Amino acid sequence: NDMKKNVPMKRLLQGDVGSGKTIVAILAMLYVINNGYQCALLVPTEMLARQHYNNIINYLNNISVEILTANEKGKVRTRILEKLKDNTVKIVVGTHALFNNKLEFNNLGLVIVDEQHRFGVNQRLSLINKGNNPHILSMTATPIPRTIIMSVHGDIDVSSIESKPI
Repeated sequence: NDMKKNVPMKRLLQGDVGSGKTIVAILAMLYVINNGYQCALLVPTEMLARQHYNNIINYLNNISVEILTANEKGKVRTRILEKLKDNTVKIVVGTHALFNNKLEFNNLGLVIVDEQHRFGVNQRLSLINKGNNPHILSMTATPIPRTIIMSVHGDIDVSSIESKPI
C-alpha cells in the first residue's frame, strides 16, 4: 500500500533470519519493475550479494538481474554499468560497488538495503540519490527499538515479521 501513495515509501522491515524478508523484497521489486522502474539491492558482503542474486534469479528468471561487487571488473563491470544506464538491467544486487560515481540508473524506483545498520547514512543516501525520489526498503534481522529508529531514521515506517513461515 505504501508504494501506491504519491510519496515514496520509507520502510524498515525487521524479521529473524529465514522469516521471509527476501520474499517481501522480491515482491516490492516486481511491483516497481511492473511500473517501469529499476531496483537496487545493497548488501554489506559479497557472499550475501551472491546469495540474494541467486535467490532473485531463481524466482524471477525472466527479469534481467546483475550483480555488482568488487570482483566484477573491466569489460564485465563496464557492460553492467551500460545496461543499468540504458534500462536493460532491472535489478542490480551489489555491495559497496553500488556507491561508484560512474554507476547511473535509467530509472531507479526502489532501493533496498539489507542489514541496513552496516551502512552509514551518507552511504545509503549516495545510492538513494542515484534515483529520483525512489522508494526505500531497509531490512534488518536486528530488532531495533522504535525510539532509536525515530531518532536515527526520522520519518520511517516499521514492519516486523514476527514468525517464520510454515
